[in-house]
Amino acid sequence: MKRSMNMDNYVTGTAIRTLREKQHLTQAQLAEQINVSDKTVSKWETGRGFPDISLLEPLAAALRVSVPELLSGEQVINVNRAANMRRSRLYVCPVCGNVLHAAGSAMISCCGVTLPPLEAEQPDEAHDVRIEDIEHELYISSAHPMCKSHYLSFAACCTDDRFELVRFYPEGNAEARFFRRGRGILYWYCNRHGLFFKRF
Repeated sequence: MKRSMNMDNYVTGTAIRTLREKQHLTQAQLAEQINVSDKTVSKWETGRGFPDISLLEPLAAALRVSVPELLSGEQVINVNRAANMRRSRLYVCPVCGNVLHAAGSAMISCCGVTLPPLEAEQPDEAHDVRIEDIEHELYISSAHPMCKSHYLSFAACCTDDRFELVRFYPEGNAEARFFRRGRGILYWYCNRHGLFFKRF
C-alpha cells in the first residue's frame, strides 16, 4: 500500500530559493547539478510545481543540507558533517549485491548477514580507472571486464560534505560523472577483488 505525501510537510519553493541563495547558486547551476532544467527549478521556487520525491536526496545534497532540513526549510548547523563524510564506510551484501553507505562506523546488516566495512586499496594496473576533469565534473571510465562473473559494480565520490554513488551492471559500461567540489576520494568496487580508491 502506497503512503500518500502530506504536501503541507513537503519542500516549499521558498525553502529551495533560500537554501540555493545561501550556497550562492543560480537556478541554472542548481538545475545542472540535479539534471533538471532551470525552468523546472523556477517552477518549484514560484510554487507552480514540486520536485519529485526521487529528487529530494540529490536536491538536498546540492543545497548542502539533509533531507529533513530541506523539508523544514531550516538549515541546521552541524560542525561534524564534514568529518562524518570523511569517515564514510561502504558495505556490499554478498547475497543480493546491495550497496550501503554509512557516514561513520555502524552496524550494518542485509539478507540476515552482518556486513563488515569494505577496506579500500590502491588499484593495480588491472583495476585502475581513467579520471578526466571536465567542466567542474569528474568523468570516470574503466576498461575493466563487465561480464556477469567479473565486473565493477559501482563508483562513488566522497568530499568533505558530499557523497555520490553510481551503480554499474554486467554487460554495461563502467562510466560515471560526479560534480566536483574541492578535493576528495574516488572509490570503485570489483565484485571479485574488492574496493579501490584514488584521491583527487
